[in-house]
Amino acid sequence: MKKIALAMLFAGVSMMAADGKALSAKCTACHGASYEKVALGKGTVVKGQSAAAIETSLKGYKAGTLNKAGMGALMKGQVAAMSDADIKALSAYIAGIK
Repeated sequence: MKKIALAMLFAGVSMMAADGKALSAKCTACHGASYEKVALGKGTVVKGQSAAAIETSLKGYKAGTLNKAGMGALMKGQVAAMSDADIKALSAYIAGIK
């Protein structure tokens, strides 16, 4: 019985794990499918940045402490509902795009 309960708990946690690709769906409209675009003609290209750099930026936008190229308010709205796990998964996904 304990093994079944443990297996169900593990399965539930796995299903709740953040999915970077799914989270990226709303980002690609401005940043491009491969994150190769300068969003709305401002800022810098995200492609080629490390996961750590992307994560730092996203957390800064979420906290309202980052305003690169005047995009702080827009980006804050985009990441406001993301958890730290979501941000980490999204950052890793974007950094892994070739």
